[in-house]
Amino acid sequence: MDPVKDIVCFANDWSADPLSKKHVMVRFAKDRKVLWINSINNRAPRVGARDFKRILEKLGQFRTGLREVQSNIWVLAPIFVPYHGNKVVRAFNRWFLRRQIMGAIRKLGLQAYVSWAYVPTAADVAGRLGAQALVYHCVDEYSAFSDAASVVAARERELIQACDLVVTSSLKLQESKSALNPNCHLVPHGVDYEHFRKSSDPSLPIAAELKDLSHPVLGFHGLIADWVDVRLIAELAQRRPEWSIVVIGKIDTGISAWSAYKNIRVLGHRPYDHLPEYLRGFDVAILPFVMNELTIAANPLKLREYLAAGLPVVSAPLPEVLRFGPLVRTGATAAEYEKHILELLSSGRQGPDPKQSAAMEKESWDHKVRMLDELLKGIPATSPQGTRKTSGP
Repeated sequence: MDPVKDIVCFANDWSADPLSKKHVMVRFAKDRKVLWINSINNRAPRVGARDFKRILEKLGQFRTGLREVQSNIWVLAPIFVPYHGNKVVRAFNRWFLRRQIMGAIRKLGLQAYVSWAYVPTAADVAGRLGAQALVYHCVDEYSAFSDAASVVAARERELIQACDLVVTSSLKLQESKSALNPNCHLVPHGVDYEHFRKSSDPSLPIAAELKDLSHPVLGFHGLIADWVDVRLIAELAQRRPEWSIVVIGKIDTGISAWSAYKNIRVLGHRPYDHLPEYLRGFDVAILPFVMNELTIAANPLKLREYLAAGLPVVSAPLPEVLRFGPLVRTGATAAEYEKHILELLSSGRQGPDPKQSAAMEKESWDHKVRMLDELLKGIPATSPQGTRKTSGP
């Protein structure tokens, strides 16, 4: 395929903390324009305060129009009706979303662009934009989320079958998606190496909230959702009341099991820019995920962030975690976590290690984006997306 100059990217909301999607597109934008389409929701709609607030936020974002958020990246917050299973609504969304996005494409003067989808619900519009190629970058088993809309699996199948290129972040995802599209490639997540390596720098001050905690300090950062093993954390706190357990991130699931333990410190969300200061104060990082269809297919971004910070890690035995071998210890119970942590402490392995951090430089997002760019160049000029009519209704 001829070199792609620009990208139309369907992802989550730009305002959220950086996930793999943003890390990739920020690097692509160094030499091309990126039109970032805010979330086309995969969730099943609910009647409640949370979704009502979400609707108001979407309307507010829509009113701001097309906005440049940094050099070469523009964000469009489109309006759509989040009822993916209704045929009439689906037809309306297909027409109205395309109209909004094509208007932005014309306004920005995008040329020879690729349509790059991170979400299955982009299926109805991502391939109808006159793009040079259609790419699906699959970073989760979206249909396995507990709040996923019932049609997500069907939309994903349609999207994969229509694509010129499918990229997955885990081997498990590659195995399942390649059955629908043979041009399916594994590119594991990278890490914002220069950001997280700061934690291994002795001159970086520890976040003030962690300075007076008793050691060892066990730490977790990320969204606390139903894939986090809340009960395991509670049991670990019970088994070792002299240890401090720090949890950083937005709470999106029940944590009542933690209320009885004073040694669990729930700090809530902290800005991405300041995370190295918190990781600097961890002795051991933990990844206590439940084992289910969603997590078995996942490639936790925070694992690489912990390792780039130089931290020892104890994690659930997810397939992508096991690929890191001796760098990560794995356990399925609180007793196994306790055993691994005691062994690490007795060996003197605690806190950020600059040597371990340096070994993660090869896992940087810059390296991963070069891999993605090579895959784009390998799409034939006579690819299905490039030859079929994509400008229809």
